[in-house]
Amino acid sequence: MNREYFEKMEKIIENRLSRRTFLKYQMKGLLFLAAGSSGLILPKKIMAEPLPDIAVAKGEAVKAVRAAVELLGGMKNFVKKGGKVLIKPNMSFPNPPAMATTTHPDVVCELVRMCNEAGASNILIADYPLFDTDTCLKRSGIADACGKLENTRVVGASSDRFYKDTEIKDAKKMSRNGIFQEAFKVDTLISVPVAKSHTATGVSLAMKGMMGLCWDRSGMHTKELSSSIVDLCTVLKADLTVIDAIRVLSTNGPRGPGKVLKEDTIIASKDMVAADAFAVARFPWYGKRYKPSQVKYILEAHERGLGRMDIENLAVKEIQV
Repeated sequence: MNREYFEKMEKIIENRLSRRTFLKYQMKGLLFLAAGSSGLILPKKIMAEPLPDIAVAKGEAVKAVRAAVELLGGMKNFVKKGGKVLIKPNMSFPNPPAMATTTHPDVVCELVRMCNEAGASNILIADYPLFDTDTCLKRSGIADACGKLENTRVVGASSDRFYKDTEIKDAKKMSRNGIFQEAFKVDTLISVPVAKSHTATGVSLAMKGMMGLCWDRSGMHTKELSSSIVDLCTVLKADLTVIDAIRVLSTNGPRGPGKVLKEDTIIASKDMVAADAFAVARFPWYGKRYKPSQVKYILEAHERGLGRMDIENLAVKEIQV
């Protein structure tokens, strides 16, 4: 194979790879020429790997959050410079993080930092507490920890002034509800629930957690709750889901106290249905193992095309940090 041919092939590769990347692989012996006239063969390592559908990171909370989002391409894939962000954690109960009924503040704060690094102009953390608002926000630890961060506000949305009566098109059970109006003003919605059990729905994860951004929750319970959750998620569909499974409340949710599993896991996905489905399959609930299809609202969301619960057919990437 002559020099002219090699130089021609090098130019082709440089169109796809930076000069630095090309030389790095060349120096490491990862660039090979096929014998004869069959052309250039590149090892698979050089080719860009597609991003996974679900990213899983195990380890200390802050590192695991960052690692999981990085596996999905980094926060810049979700937050643009100057963008407005709404982060929806669990802050509904007046309990400390150790009880696993609220999202751990370390998880939420790291997401805020990553949003700021991506260039967000405004970050709002909001939930509708089920008990005294100030007490819930304080005991969760989120208000004190995250409210001090740059460009960030923490809101307990317990007044009707936060909500806008909204029609839910193509609803099966819930055609209207008051929706947290700031959700319509942001560029990115991030769902960051704690993984916990729930007496009414089996589990409470990203989709169920969106009830914290609507006004009439009791009305959802009087209708078919699972279908109403799916209806709600047609309006409030997260751009990024990050499930806090550092601690998992596997029994007696959503308020606890119950059995808390120390799993040290973060699950992230663009698909909130897939994230929920993976969490269901990953951990034991009530001492047993369940399939995603056994959770009614996950099954219905899959059937209605909001996302995918067939995690066995999705690309999952796991990392230890």
